[in-house]
Amino acid sequence: MTISPTSQLNAFAQDVLDGLSRPVRQLSSKWFYDEQGTRLFKDIMRCPEYYLTEAESRIYRQCVPNLLDALNAPAFDLIELGAGDGTKTQILIEQFLTAGVQFSYRPIDLSETALSELGTLIKLRWPTLDFNPIQADYFEALDRLGAATGGRPRLVLFPGANIGNFSPSEAVGTLKRLRSFLNPGDLLFTGFDLKKDPGVVLAAYNDVGGITAAFNLNLLARINRELEGDFALDCWRHWETYDPASGAARSFLLPVESQQVHLRALNRKFSFRAWEPIAVEISQKYNLREIEGMADAAGFTFLHHVSDDRQWFTNSLWRVPTP
Repeated sequence: MTISPTSQLNAFAQDVLDGLSRPVRQLSSKWFYDEQGTRLFKDIMRCPEYYLTEAESRIYRQCVPNLLDALNAPAFDLIELGAGDGTKTQILIEQFLTAGVQFSYRPIDLSETALSELGTLIKLRWPTLDFNPIQADYFEALDRLGAATGGRPRLVLFPGANIGNFSPSEAVGTLKRLRSFLNPGDLLFTGFDLKKDPGVVLAAYNDVGGITAAFNLNLLARINRELEGDFALDCWRHWETYDPASGAARSFLLPVESQQVHLRALNRKFSFRAWEPIAVEISQKYNLREIEGMADAAGFTFLHHVSDDRQWFTNSLWRVPTP
């Protein structure tokens, strides 16, 4: 099996090779979203335990006047990092169009399936919308976008608590790097899951229906399919933890017995002891003061938070300062 050095498959293969070669094994959560993973995540969003989607949707229903006031421009570029199928962003798009502002929509995602579904939706609902999706990771896509169109400001959405998939120090580094692509006056509207009752957090990532477990285990199925692996899927279990002191919810995959896995596409074998974990996701929770500190550390000016009525989730609006 030949893997092109510039292909997404090669990036997936390299990440898997690097992650499974570490002393503490890990796999990046950004690879969850193949076709099956995208379907499973939609099911997760409908789980009663998974509060994040509805909380951010409520915020999106009320935040548009504040966003337009902050933009203070007749036209802008709307860029979304990790767009998925655009379920929540439709709320913003509809309100922006109703307000009569001109904007382009540039969703960025690694999942071809999600962007295809989003494109079908946009074509049906708003066929004249300036829509140009980019299938790539965040920074490759931002590099392709280059400078803002005609000097228009940019509103960058980082939704769904995706920033929580990084540790706090990694998050600041990511936000600094994002800042380097933006111009003075550009806005960043980022979703953060807030620290709360640990039982609520654990339930969100360990639903009684087992959908989250299936979603995480699907990553091993993807490795089997795309990298010619032989993970014995029925021998692996999903395990979730939450540390209320640090705010880190962590997901692991654990084998119930020892096994050797051969990834033929990489010509590599990996041995796993029983119960040796593979870390697959961190979902970091914050308080409001920590979020404001991150804005400052990453070189942004904090403007304000918009939180849901239960104070479980917030979207924080930051501006790139003028030198």
